[in-house]
Formats: sequence, structure tokens, C-alpha cells
Amino acid sequence: MKFFVNFLSSFRIFASFAIVGTMMCDMYLTTLILFLLAAISDFFDGYLARKYNACTNLGSVLDSIADKFLIINTYIMMCIMMQRWFIIIPIILMIARELYISGLREFMGTQKMTLAHPKSRFAPGKIKAAMQMISIIAFLGCLWISVSLGTITNLNLFVYTLSILFNIGIFSLWFALATSIWSAAQYTMDFAQQLKKIK
Repeated sequence: MKFFVNFLSSFRIFASFAIVGTMMCDMYLTTLILFLLAAISDFFDGYLARKYNACTNLGSVLDSIADKFLIINTYIMMCIMMQRWFIIIPIILMIARELYISGLREFMGTQKMTLAHPKSRFAPGKIKAAMQMISIIAFLGCLWISVSLGTITNLNLFVYTLSILFNIGIFSLWFALATSIWSAAQYTMDFAQQLKKIK
């Protein structure tokens, strides 16, 4: 089971780079399918690891790397494909947040300490991850529909669907940014408290 759980994380790493290639080739349906499979694997590797006590240090590292590669690679490609300030700005801020938290963790590691992970099912970090995935799925749907315009016969349905997906993407993207900042604030407060112990 440990091998299978680590395989799922490794699959997400592969998918995160395959997504870059498919988006560069305007293969948005393939990209969407790849991302959906990766998102499903993200749920199952965590679920199976907890259910069958298959958690390992390697698995934890792979899971973290896979999640960051998947989200960041896809977001960067979205910035290239959808050059709008209201898409680019929250993505840049969320990537900066990830680098900031990684820096805090690296420093705490040098002090033989760790940042506490919120345990709540509705912790801001978990909400952030869910909103990021929803935004990506919605935007990939927009891109796929846009390149399929020539095969669509009902233009009104096309415009309506595109509008709904785009609005869902924008809302979930900015919601993800808000929860990203919220979780970063929680980590910062925990870091400040532990820093006092070091002094």
C-alpha cells in the first residue's frame, strides 16, 4: 500500500509537467482530464495513507512536492494563456505565499522545530487547496470551450457556459488568495511564538 500511495504522488508530479506540454499545444481537454485525474489521486493518496497507516517520511515529502508542482505549474501556464491582471495578481501572490512558508519551514528546520499544521477539516490551508483546484478546473473548462468554438452550434449556450465557468474561476481564485493569506497569517503567528522559545 505504501508503494501505491507514493505512486499516486509520483503520478501528480508527472502530470504537473505533462500539463505544461499539453497547454502549450492548446490540448485543453487533455489538460483538463490530466488535472482531474491528478486531483482525484491527491484525495486518494491521503485517504489511503491514513486508512491503512501507510504514512512515510518519503510519502509526505512526495505529496507536498506533487501538490506544489501541480498547482504552481498549472497556474503559471494559465497566466501565459489568460493574460488578465485579475488572474495574474492573485496567482503571483499565492506563489509568493508558498515561497514564504517554505522559507519559514526551512528556518525552523535549522532549529530542529516544525511549524504546526492546522488539524481542522476546514483549516484555511485545506480550503485554499480546494478553491485552487476549483479555479483551475473552471479556467481549463473556459480554455477548452474557447478552442472548441468551431464545433459549437448553439452560440447562446456557449456564451452562457463560458460566462458561468469564468465567474466560478474568478471567484474561487480570489477566495483561494484570501484563505492563502489567512493560513499564512496563522503560520506566521505560530512561527513568532516558537521564535520566542528559541530566544
